[in-house]
Amino acid sequence: MTSAAPTSEPQMVDWGLAVALGSKLAGEGPTVTRVEADSVVAELRADAARSTGLVREFTGLDAPDDTAPIVVVDRPGWVRANAEGFQVATAPMMRKLVEKREPPNRISQAIGSKVTGAEVGGLLGFLASKVLGQFDPFYDPSGRLLLVAPNIVHVERELGVDPSDFRLWVCLHEETHRVQFTAVPWMREHLFSEIEAISETVEPGSLLDGGLERITEAIKSSRNGGSIVDMFSTPAQREILDRVTGMMSLLEGHADVVMDDVGPQVIGSVKEIRAKFTKRRQGIGALDRILRRLLGIEAKMAQYRDGARFVRAVVDKVGMAEFNAVWAEPAHLPSKAELNDHDGWIRRVLN
Repeated sequence: MTSAAPTSEPQMVDWGLAVALGSKLAGEGPTVTRVEADSVVAELRADAARSTGLVREFTGLDAPDDTAPIVVVDRPGWVRANAEGFQVATAPMMRKLVEKREPPNRISQAIGSKVTGAEVGGLLGFLASKVLGQFDPFYDPSGRLLLVAPNIVHVERELGVDPSDFRLWVCLHEETHRVQFTAVPWMREHLFSEIEAISETVEPGSLLDGGLERITEAIKSSRNGGSIVDMFSTPAQREILDRVTGMMSLLEGHADVVMDDVGPQVIGSVKEIRAKFTKRRQGIGALDRILRRLLGIEAKMAQYRDGARFVRAVVDKVGMAEFNAVWAEPAHLPSKAELNDHDGWIRRVLN
């Protein structure tokens, strides 16, 4: 995998437009002086590096040195990085669509790519103001860790928490993801294989025909927890998505457990931070909540809760060393159902 789709791939998305629009919609974030900005960047880099050892001591996962660089970015930088990741992630699906349909003429392709570019740009612009950090598995050769400095500063100010404590707390969570993907050598390729599997289930007619109606229905159902992902999921795709949900819930929950259990040892105000941050995760205002549901962000919040509950239940029962069997091979990952049945996972994997 590479950090950008090969130039020979069909360009069904105007990625340049997506980046430009996403960067404009994201805004610049809070006002800081150059000195303050440099200080924040330096502190985040130091906190991420410090977190590596803390994660290793708590989890027993040992990530090789000099893998998956740590990159502190602004909002436009996050948009560019994720546009690159989207190119890689969607390349198999784009190939499948082109193989199964007659190629459009140049005019219709140009128009279509700009429409999808605007849609992707709108999505990236919305998320770019929300994300604090992210592990990008699509960046060669081993991924990279992105820390979004303006968003971290914005949230720490909004919550009124100690900036140094909050920055280390965020880095503990995000560095755990970097360790997960670099200490567990098959994790990255397994994610790619699931993306390939989803692309194999795509039928161009079901994806492209009636798209406007599907999106309209998704918006209507968003108040009941529906999302765009739900509207485009066939039974075969849902089976794969359930596997991916199990994996991502494990990764997110595991990182939340690390940040909260390691936190008290090194972060004096961790309880205050967690209480305020959990309340903030509920969203602000009706429009924000609708967008979160529509884009599947509400489901991501459930991943944190379900995954953390699973990790704590297993570790409490068998200990961290036995829990680490989850990283041995893809078959040991919990299914979506096992997230709420940790005893079932223990029986299947450990007994």
